[in-house]
Amino acid sequence: MTLRHALLPICLLAALPALADARGFDVRDLVKLDRVSSPLLAPDGRMVVFAQRSVDEGLKATTALYARNLLTRDAAPPKRITPEGWNVNSPSFSKDGRTLYFLSAKGGSQQLYALPVEGGEPRQLTGFALDVGSYQLSPDGRRVAFSADTFAECDADFACTQKTLDERKAGKASGRVYEQLFVRHWDTWSDGRRSRLFLAELPAQGGKPVASASALSGTIDGDIPGKPFGGAEDYAWAPDGSHVVASVRIAGRTEPWSTNFDLYRLPLDGGAPVNLTGANPAWDAGPVFSEDGATLYYRAMKRPGFEADRFAIMAMDVASGAVREVAPDWDRSPSSLKPAADGRSLYVAAQSVGEYPLFRVDVASGEVTELVGDGSVSGYDVAGETIALTRNAIDSGDTLYVVQGDGAQLRQITPTASERLPDVAFGAYEQFSFKGAGGATVYGYVVKPSGFEEGKRYPVAFLIHGGPQGSFGNGWSYRWNPQTYAGQGYAVVMIDFHGSTGYGQAFTDAITGDWGGKPLVDLQKGWAAALAKYDFLDGDKACALGASYGGYMVNWIASQWNDAWKCLVNHNGVFDTRSMGLVTEELWFTEWEFGGTVAANPEAYEKFNPARHIDKWKVPTLVVAGQNDFRVPIDQSLSSFTALQRAGIESQLLYFPDENHWVLKPHNSILWHDTVNAWLKKHIGQ
Repeated sequence: MTLRHALLPICLLAALPALADARGFDVRDLVKLDRVSSPLLAPDGRMVVFAQRSVDEGLKATTALYARNLLTRDAAPPKRITPEGWNVNSPSFSKDGRTLYFLSAKGGSQQLYALPVEGGEPRQLTGFALDVGSYQLSPDGRRVAFSADTFAECDADFACTQKTLDERKAGKASGRVYEQLFVRHWDTWSDGRRSRLFLAELPAQGGKPVASASALSGTIDGDIPGKPFGGAEDYAWAPDGSHVVASVRIAGRTEPWSTNFDLYRLPLDGGAPVNLTGANPAWDAGPVFSEDGATLYYRAMKRPGFEADRFAIMAMDVASGAVREVAPDWDRSPSSLKPAADGRSLYVAAQSVGEYPLFRVDVASGEVTELVGDGSVSGYDVAGETIALTRNAIDSGDTLYVVQGDGAQLRQITPTASERLPDVAFGAYEQFSFKGAGGATVYGYVVKPSGFEEGKRYPVAFLIHGGPQGSFGNGWSYRWNPQTYAGQGYAVVMIDFHGSTGYGQAFTDAITGDWGGKPLVDLQKGWAAALAKYDFLDGDKACALGASYGGYMVNWIASQWNDAWKCLVNHNGVFDTRSMGLVTEELWFTEWEFGGTVAANPEAYEKFNPARHIDKWKVPTLVVAGQNDFRVPIDQSLSSFTALQRAGIESQLLYFPDENHWVLKPHNSILWHDTVNAWLKKHIGQ
């Protein structure tokens, strides 16, 4: 039994007096909730530091660092240790634990700062002409490897890059000529800059911020960290400080359809990089050294061109270059690795059966032990036998815990969502399973509405996840959060159909080339199983909602399974799979999913193409579009809306001129939820 379940009866008893006045969870609660992240332990394990994002009444966000002394057993809350009004990120400790480093744009551009742990004011360490994007301190704390976006011709002359940007901005012509892809990526048009690594000597105590650096990426033409979501985890210092190892995909004509990231050893003098993983044509990521420097651990995929392949845990002997796989029989895909101090095990987080536990993997035997489950571990740090972690679930955003190496006794450091919002009644949830396509066991979750009453039936929001290699499991989301529907009086059903992650690689692979096949069968069988199992679900009052691939499935459902739904919501969903293969930016995705380019395999793109079946559409549909969505570009959403309008089907278009594939701005998030909830209320009540 986990700690959270063990405490549940006590929590319920404590909350009984307030139940009569409890209200449902709302999007305004969602955007105002403090968000905890970046758990960090002092090297001796005596202190935990974390970042907490808060918003003011105008929903302007600020992130500060907080600390908690773990030797005290009192109930004193963590203390804010960065100054009031500072917005900071990316904390790290010095090796002796006496100094805390972080990034902040307090001075107008994002630079590196140092803060004495025992008290004092932050000291600015860098004063570059460009923002510091990410950083890793050298083991001796005297140097820093960091990333910045620069033009190749400017090398380490940051003022040159800034001058070029200023000149372009001042120019009268706005056009730009491109000769190869990427012309745009995620939500940004390419301006010719790349994220590169640089090396700088840090100033001594009392010295001026360093303003110059040397190139560390050498002759590599590729982004370090990788874009759009890479970070400091993409590179690591060797423990002896002799070099840095970084994961990078070489650019050039093939970049938009290649997933071949390799690990490169980067000499500190900017000399020729050495490819350490050239034998693997697929993705090598997340380098991290053992404490003694003898082993380089990393994660590696095996199939080139497939972004959702299983990441295997790899161990490279630094002296010989020999590589072996750790835990080859473990059919899970870790998202991160942290070696234990004794070198005998690794701490890893990986999706598994609708959750995201923390595991310990024995390096020698490959034996895997689940340490912390019951939800999703979103971040963690290790110091000796102490682990600090953030964990979330369907009923709470990230909460910080500290636990010893066996995972047995969790010590809670920050409040849960229920503790932050004592007047809110969150919907209870449960995982269920059923026989899906081909008789395979498929899992899903059902969430009861807030204020649930036995014997009453409730309208249903049927949520379909994107990816398509993704999951709607036991975790918290700031975009697609089932509690925002439960809070409006809806029950929620979510199915992890074939293609979902965390159920073994074969299950994930099953969606490739079969977008409208087995996944649709799973959704249909899952819906039937949920209706049979939970008599509070009103199957006559239900709407299906999804984004990205989930939006694709909504478009597919509109013609293939349209008798079950009173309304549909399609957020940035794929409308025309053939067009998608030519207008999206990361071409490896569509080319893997449909077995080649549009020209080479047009039949595969047309097999499950919603655009071919719009004559069967009839269900009222809300379409959402983001102008800066280059993953599923706006033409897909506009095509869906146009098809609906020309057919005379009741429909609405919610358009955001300043959002990408996701809706991230607080005020826009409120509008999104209010619009979706109004659409549901109109068609299924509440």
